[in-house]
Amino acid sequence: MVYANSVETKLQQDTAELKRQLQEARFDLDDATNSRRDLQQRLISLEARAGAEIHTQEDKRGRNPYVVLLLDGNGLLFREEYVKRGQEGGVQAAIDLRNLIAAQCNDKTGEIKVIAKVYLDAMGLGRLHKNSGCVSSTECFRDFMLGFAQTETSFDFIDVGDHSDQVRLKITDAASWHLKDADCKQILLGISHDVGFKAFVEGIVAEEELNNRVTILEGQATAPRLRSTGVNIIAFEQLFRADMPLAKPPPVRSNTSTSSVAASTPELAPSAPASAPSASPAPTTWAAITRNASPPPVITLPIPLKSSTPSRSVSASKTPPQPNWNPGPRGLDVPIPLSLPVLEAVKKRKESSKLCNNHYLRGPCTKGDDCCFEHNYKPNKEELSAIAFLARLNPCTSGQECDVDNCIYGHHCPSVTNNTCTHPFCKFRVEEHPPGTKFKFPRE
Repeated sequence: MVYANSVETKLQQDTAELKRQLQEARFDLDDATNSRRDLQQRLISLEARAGAEIHTQEDKRGRNPYVVLLLDGNGLLFREEYVKRGQEGGVQAAIDLRNLIAAQCNDKTGEIKVIAKVYLDAMGLGRLHKNSGCVSSTECFRDFMLGFAQTETSFDFIDVGDHSDQVRLKITDAASWHLKDADCKQILLGISHDVGFKAFVEGIVAEEELNNRVTILEGQATAPRLRSTGVNIIAFEQLFRADMPLAKPPPVRSNTSTSSVAASTPELAPSAPASAPSASPAPTTWAAITRNASPPPVITLPIPLKSSTPSRSVSASKTPPQPNWNPGPRGLDVPIPLSLPVLEAVKKRKESSKLCNNHYLRGPCTKGDDCCFEHNYKPNKEELSAIAFLARLNPCTSGQECDVDNCIYGHHCPSVTNNTCTHPFCKFRVEEHPPGTKFKFPRE
């Protein structure tokens, strides 16, 4: 009886504990059920808000469709009957362009905005446009640009000067940006004359979705290498010229000073290779015509070059004597022999085509593929000298205290000639010039 009583007592305690645990489990289950229901409600609410937001974004995306024209104004030329009418012709050209675009796209996009960006050398184009109804061709072309830009708020002429590489960079950058915008229904590229766009066009054609949104707007006949990519091409013959007007030769002057400048011109500008194939001539642009039609600019270098030197180079023995000056422990940097045409060619490289100083002067660049400059080019000896000369135009941060044997930067100003610093943007401190140096350009 005693044993049975103890077993019963133990069972009663276990039953009470199980009931307590069951009650706690039910409470946890109820709490989990309520939490699950709350989470489901929140999920349904968030899904509804996300769907509404997506719907709103889609509505907004469809409300602002546009077409953008990116034109190389040095090669895609408006017809002469527009330009010679000045501002009135600019207005009419803008209206006709807008109507032509609307006729091509209106059935697909409804009301559509047209954006036109024309990149060009305004001075060169104005000087060479032939017309008889204006006081001067420059004035007439300026009025034409004003009329064109004022007709539509989204129409612009952008003057980049005589730099065809800048035109190419701006057009490719703008086109890449607009391709990311779903509201951009079509991009018209006025680049039919320039084979330099071939790689860019090939990248677009390779993607079917992008290819359907890009079209070359033809003025001059499309270069065969561009046409071979299979890109879409359209011609607005009633608006753009299919030919390139010829430039008048520069006037010949009989005075001695002009003759001497003309005689030295071949030494200042490198000539094109005589063996260039005639089957694929380089594209003719207004920029190239203005270079040939105008007197060449006088190039001033810190180390003067003699145009009569047959080899077009300056040896170390023919450089101006170094000033009798010891700037500090490091002393004067050794003069670098230069070839002016090669130096100018290296200086004209822009953006990603610019040669990496560290890579070519001190060994493989430590940045590798992250470097934004060119590493794959193989420069010759003269080009290496030009790279070294340009690198020296940047002062070494250690100055005369520098103990790096292969330092590529300058330890004193290399632009001093006849006790005058001739560099327009000299970065060297005053004390890094010989005592009493005069400055041709004011320092900040």
